[in-house]
Amino acid sequence: MLNIFKKWRGSPDLSNEQIINQEELLKGEIPNHIAIIMDGNGRWAKKRALPRIAGHHEGMKVVRRVTKQANALGVNALTLYAFSTENWKRPKVEVDYLMKLPEEFLTTFLPELIEENVQVRVMGDKNKLPIHTLKAVNKAIEETKDNDGLILNFALNYGSRTEIIAAVKDIVKQVESGKLKKEEIDEGIFSNYLMTQTLPDPDLLIRTSGEIRLSNFMLWQLAYTEFWFTDVLWPDFNEQCLLQAIHTYQHRGRRFGGV
Repeated sequence: MLNIFKKWRGSPDLSNEQIINQEELLKGEIPNHIAIIMDGNGRWAKKRALPRIAGHHEGMKVVRRVTKQANALGVNALTLYAFSTENWKRPKVEVDYLMKLPEEFLTTFLPELIEENVQVRVMGDKNKLPIHTLKAVNKAIEETKDNDGLILNFALNYGSRTEIIAAVKDIVKQVESGKLKKEEIDEGIFSNYLMTQTLPDPDLLIRTSGEIRLSNFMLWQLAYTEFWFTDVLWPDFNEQCLLQAIHTYQHRGRRFGGV
């Protein structure tokens, strides 16, 4: 049973027999939408006697590599959990640095994202973001809005419970104003009031660092998503890890409640 559990989680140590060939992988179904909970930056830094922000900086480099590879594989949408509504509880020095990362990443790699035909999106409460962060985010969104390749969707100051409550309130307003009848409300209608209204639900969720929980991430959208957990810390996550996750996904049986 333990071996089965390890196989389900995914292993950070790939033997030669486990190395996944990208060309072979492309013969199978590539997930349309991949969501990633990028976890383990702080622990990566601590192992090296470095400040936590060093782990966040290293993790930013991984975002670039994973985005390029996902785009090359033909993934249509990649949603990355960058900063949660609960992350404000962290030390101010760390929060301030995390708020500078989107600016650094988008400023540095925006030309490359444009060249790669990547469209940048952000979901979450942007009103609470610092002005410098918001400025960088809005610039990236504006300059990539006409790109029709991979959608790189950052969940920034995002919390799924907040998102769901906001959707309920909006629906109540629509019903009270007579623009929507309560009998018309179904899963499709509800999904249209979420921040992911223009995106399909994720096919594959990846979480790094060995934690096995969703941490208030896309609770509605992940109802039938395939989960893949790995002990690899996010700064150590590489292209082969992504290929292994997709390889595992391709060998799952997705029945969506059917037989």
